[in-house]
Amino acid sequence: MKALVYDGVETLGYRDVPDAVPLPGEHLIKVAAVGICGSDMHAYLGHDARRPAPLILGHEAAGVIQGGPRDGARVTVNPLVTCMACPACLGGRENLCPDRQIISMQPREGAFAQYIAMPDRNLVEVPQDVPLTKASLAEPLAVSWHTVRLALEALHPSMDRRALVLGGGAIGLAAALALRAMGLDDVTIAEPNEARRALLIETCGQSAVASVTDTYPMIIDAVGYAATRATASKNVQPGGVIAHVGLGQDDGGVDVRRYTLQEVTFIGTYTYTAQDFRDTAAAIFDGRLGPLDWTDHRSLADGAEAFKQLRAGAVAAPKIILDPGPDIRRAY
Repeated sequence: MKALVYDGVETLGYRDVPDAVPLPGEHLIKVAAVGICGSDMHAYLGHDARRPAPLILGHEAAGVIQGGPRDGARVTVNPLVTCMACPACLGGRENLCPDRQIISMQPREGAFAQYIAMPDRNLVEVPQDVPLTKASLAEPLAVSWHTVRLALEALHPSMDRRALVLGGGAIGLAAALALRAMGLDDVTIAEPNEARRALLIETCGQSAVASVTDTYPMIIDAVGYAATRATASKNVQPGGVIAHVGLGQDDGGVDVRRYTLQEVTFIGTYTYTAQDFRDTAAAIFDGRLGPLDWTDHRSLADGAEAFKQLRAGAVAAPKIILDPGPDIRRAY
């Protein structure tokens, strides 16, 4: 099969690799659409020791099951594979499983390929009227759905239900969409990139600003750099909540003294539970997250160029979705 392989810092090769082979209890899936995630970019830049080259990246996938009792089923893929036996899994917090695996990290190759193999429990069937390109957004949207759910649970009931999202990429936009789906009408995205900010306003119907001047009871940091953490620390209201989901930079920007003196709740959030993923997929299917028409579609064979453009800041769209075959979208 063909795959886009991470070969080293800022180096991707499109070539033949061994076919994906399903293990017992797994399905072979023909990938129809796979998104480029910020974590893929971190690996591409050599910033993720968990993803050493050579490796097939990509974990935001949807496709069609090949063979077996569910042959032909259109599915979106929860890429997080867990043991289902530890206290975290049994408690419905699968994302905290100590033995968790995710495709795009060894031992599981990723979805920048024509085929992947996944356990049955990781697959959510997609209605016939939902394009698989849209269904592939379930993974990044679930990340933000999980973050927003935890932030709202932590927000004191006396505080205004108003939020700031730092970063207008896919995770930031998804956080704004999730906030609105969960009942918040007053949501602002801070995005310094002018082209992306214009797209957020004009195409996505979001309220977006270049910089932050107000204070907010809830702040979602969807970037995770020292500068954005510093902004969150400065602009969160006393007694407010900061939910941190971005993984851009390891340290810096956290004002622990202010958190302590002003009783600020800081929550680190990682991926999603299996229920969060199912809930997000359902919200995509029934339209609660909007038309989701802000993606940029490219061929998997052109994936290396897409990464270069993302690296250069030359992509306005919050998400690039790669197509592993020239006829795949017409077929499915």
